This record gives sequence, structure tokens and C-alpha cells, in this order.
Amino acid sequence: MGKYFGTDGFRGEANCNLTADHAFKVGRFLGWYYCQLKHRAGSDQPARIVIGKDTRRSSYMFEYSLVGGLVASGADAYLLHVTTTPSVAYVARTDNFDCGIMISASHNPALDNGIKFFGGDGYKLDDDRELEIEALLDATEDTLPRPSAEGLGTLVDYPEGLRKYQQYLVSTGLELEGMHVALDTANGAASTSARQIFADLGAQLTVIGENPDGLNINLNVGSTHPEALQEVVRESGAAIGLAFDGDSDRLIAVDENGELVDGDKIMYICGKSMEANGRLKKDTVVTTVMSNLGMYKALES
Repeated sequence: MGKYFGTDGFRGEANCNLTADHAFKVGRFLGWYYCQLKHRAGSDQPARIVIGKDTRRSSYMFEYSLVGGLVASGADAYLLHVTTTPSVAYVARTDNFDCGIMISASHNPALDNGIKFFGGDGYKLDDDRELEIEALLDATEDTLPRPSAEGLGTLVDYPEGLRKYQQYLVSTGLELEGMHVALDTANGAASTSARQIFADLGAQLTVIGENPDGLNINLNVGSTHPEALQEVVRESGAAIGLAFDGDSDRLIAVDENGELVDGDKIMYICGKSMEANGRLKKDTVVTTVMSNLGMYKALES
């Protein structure tokens, strides 16, 4: 693990130990690095970087600081605006981007923020790239080239990327026609799309945590505070409740009785269902080391 990078990008208190200057430098490096890769491959086209953000007030500051650095290095920046972390990884891969960036501190409170990176394959950047970014952040002088005029990059609004991701989710074949589903979008990234996606799947909806004001992300709502959703499920009679975190890359479920269904149980239920329908590749469920022994025993049986 590097000096700035944790297991999931780098984070800090916005405008304190994670500043707009950091974001600009990161944009400068990534723009230069990916433009160089394209030129070495014989292309004269600029690198294409897609950016998403959550609803934190500071996300707007980091978004345009990143854009400034990217454009200053000759790369083209494409903005998804408020969107989920999985959508950035998906769009980076399917729309032939060189890199994807998500601005979010996930389930952390609004005063924090962070920047996550994806390669053009939709996976996180490798350790070597992260170390190069850290070296640039610590450098006393920016020695990267400074193109001008036609050498500068451009800025493109890219809402169609988010629409493609939403269409992909709806196309997965999930049948929710007439089912009462309660959602908690944590006043975060999912607040712009979850209602529409689940409505397109046919669900009857009750939604909380979908009124972000830049400061209330994860505040007493979302996957870290599922008690609000539990109460809604019990009161509304919903068949299921789903609570996302601030950037919608994690989930806590609630059953029809308002009881929590943790990650191990979710994986067991999904794995068992997929196996029964012949959709579980190699009859295998992949877990992290944090999964409970009880789940392994249940799967084995």
C-alpha cells in the first residue's frame, strides 16, 4: 500500500489533506500518461478519460480540478456527473475509454472525499501506476509537458454513458413486476438513477434518502444506517429493502420482516438461485476472506 493510496483509491478530508491542487496534479499525470501510451501505440488521438462523482459539495471542486489537469495535459475529459462507482467502471470498459475516475468517499461522511481510478478494462489501476501518481504529488516541480492551442484537451458532457449503464441493468432480466421494493439511496450517487431503474423493472417503490443537498450524504441513511430502511419496510409492507452507500458500490438488504440480510446471506441466496437456474459458472461462489464459515458450510451442503 502506498503513501496516499489505500485499498480503494485515496481519501482525505476535503480541502484539508485532500485538496483541489492534488486533484489537478492527478489530472495532469493521468492525462500525460495515457496520451503517451496512445502515441507509443501509433495513435495521434488524445486520451479519453471518463469522470463520475457523488453528491458531496466538494465533489464539484474535485471534478473541475481533475478536468483542468487532464485538459492541460492534452487529454479529453468526459463527464458523467452524479453517478455510481460501478457505472464509471462499466462505461470505461464498454465505451473504449483509457481511464475512468470516480470522485467519492463511499460511505464516509460529507466532509471527506476521495478519488478512485479504473483502467480501460474497468479494473482498478495497478500498483505501479499508483506509485507514479504519488511521486508526482510529492514532486517539488511539475516537469510534465505543457501543450497549447490544438494540443490542449477538450471537455465533453457524457450523459449517454449513464443511460447506457441504466439500460444494461434493466436488460439483465430481473423480474420485479408488482413487487413492493423499498430503496434507500443514502442521499448519494444512486439518488439520480435507482428510482428509474427499479421502476423500469416493474417494481412498486418506496424511496428514502433521495434528496441530496451536498452535506447529507450517508447522514442517518444508507448502508451504514439501515435502521431507517428497516422501519420503512415494516411500515410500508415492502417485500424487500435495499440500502446503498454514498457511491452505490455496496449494499445492505432488509427482508420482508424488516430484518437485516448481510453480505454472506445475500451471496448465499444469489448463488443458490443461480445454481438452481443453471447460471452459476463452475458452480462456484467467490468470496473475500471476511466471509463467515457458516456460509461456506451452507454452500457445501
